[in-house]
Amino acid sequence: MKDENIRLNVKEEIERAKEAHKSANILFENGLIKDAISRLYYYTLHMVRALLFTKGFEPKSHEGALRLLSLHFIKEGIFEPEIAHIFSRLMKYREEADYNPFYVFSKEDFLSYKEEAEKLAGEIERYLRKIGLL
Repeated sequence: MKDENIRLNVKEEIERAKEAHKSANILFENGLIKDAISRLYYYTLHMVRALLFTKGFEPKSHEGALRLLSLHFIKEGIFEPEIAHIFSRLMKYREEADYNPFYVFSKEDFLSYKEEAEKLAGEIERYLRKIGLL
């Protein structure tokens, strides 16, 4: 992937992440907690995808994004393992929110997950600034 393509892909994923974050907040404000949690996950997914593009990776699956994050950014010491744990937890919560009608989430759950998602996004944004892509 050429440098200009990387820059454009990172920018697009960041925009998609911001949109998902905004959607999560709107859904939460309207009492749609499961949908809000699902959008929080997509907020983190788009941030992780932006990060992966910096090394030329374009994951084809959610699990692939987690594996690439762990292998190329956690294992290499660029990020603490907590970042992968946050992403993994939000992936699980998104699956429960989308596919398990009996799983109950509270407002407090959403607020806690949102804090974690914003921590992950903040760490990725700092890294992208550091390498000159933001």
